[in-house]
Amino acid sequence: MSDRDFTPNEMMTIAASRALKGDDVCFVGIGAPSAACNVARLTHAPDITLIYESGTIGTAPDVLPLSIGDGELCETAVTTVSVPEMFRYWLQGGRISIGFLGAAQLDRFGNINTTVIGDYDHPKTRLPGGGGAPEIASAAQKIYITMVQSKRGMVDKIDFYTSFGHGEGGDHRRRIGIETEGPALLITDLAIWEPDPETKEFTVVSLHPGVTRDQVQETCGWTVKFADRVDETPAPTALELKTLRDLKARTEAAHRGAAGSGAKKGSKDG
Repeated sequence: MSDRDFTPNEMMTIAASRALKGDDVCFVGIGAPSAACNVARLTHAPDITLIYESGTIGTAPDVLPLSIGDGELCETAVTTVSVPEMFRYWLQGGRISIGFLGAAQLDRFGNINTTVIGDYDHPKTRLPGGGGAPEIASAAQKIYITMVQSKRGMVDKIDFYTSFGHGEGGDHRRRIGIETEGPALLITDLAIWEPDPETKEFTVVSLHPGVTRDQVQETCGWTVKFADRVDETPAPTALELKTLRDLKARTEAAHRGAAGSGAKKGSKDG
């Protein structure tokens, strides 16, 4: 399979899905994290437990949800609990192995901003906010992050700390009393990054097919560090691509149907 058979976004989603295992209990963010988690569920990790912030546990959506309140999540869940129970018992109780988040702004230590771009009192852009992400970032056993690379998004200093990653690096999390591992993986449309064991700065460990080091640096707002050995990310398999594309096609058809007819979703065969 050549690098022209798939898009950078498809490579990102599939690479992210591969990081998940069947025994994971995963707190899922909307958007790219949701796509990655559901591709994992539909391919190599059918036993994964997907949890969304609205309280749906063990959900198996046929289409990607528009939000945490999408009825598709509740209808396909093993059970639905209250939001306080979700956070107090499941998340703060240490029962979530992976928190899968996106970011509007990200720095080299995995700190996330989804609140404002610019000064908080007079922002250039006001973003949707953190929702449950700040709690997920501190209470899930480890955090995976996925985002499209750009100098606007991957910045030397974020404008607002919405979700705490490794702070200033090193043992900052431990020093302020956060015992969980924190950001353990960053998957972008160009590369896979892991935190340095000592400094906790994200370091490129794998380049996606056809991507160069210069491309990674040109789309990042800090000086990129590369591991001593940088691998090439395996290209998507035919099954992975078909699964992702079918999921996206069903989602688009369902949302078109809901907008046009008032129906909740389209045919599951669409």
